[in-house]
Amino acid sequence: MRKTRLIFLGIIIGLVTIVGLLASCYPLSPTTSGTTTTTTSSPWTSTALMVGFIVLIFVLMYFFTIRPQRKRQQDQGKMIQALQRGDRVVTIGGMYATVESVNEDSVTLRLDSGATARFVKSAIATKVSEQGQTGP
Repeated sequence: MRKTRLIFLGIIIGLVTIVGLLASCYPLSPTTSGTTTTTTSSPWTSTALMVGFIVLIFVLMYFFTIRPQRKRQQDQGKMIQALQRGDRVVTIGGMYATVESVNEDSVTLRLDSGATARFVKSAIATKVSEQGQTGP
């Protein structure tokens, strides 16, 4: 899914760049004088088009990269805040464990081998559901 978004974003940026280059090469307002037609463009028109394309690129980057990342961070924070004794979790190191206690900035986990260890809350990657599948 993420790879598809990045490819799509690359295609959009490429198209916007091509359109911007074409717009700067071929001005928009043709003028006729006598029998010859010449095309002239105000410098403000080209500048406005390029600024518009740059704004469009930033808007697309926001919706395809920044916004989804922020949503994932919020979901991760909610999951960490909702941790309670008895929850099954997976750490960022890939260890499966059960939450023994939750402190302000750390959790104590009982590993499957029976050992207990203290981790910072940010070391919890996911919560394991009852069916054994991991979720955010």
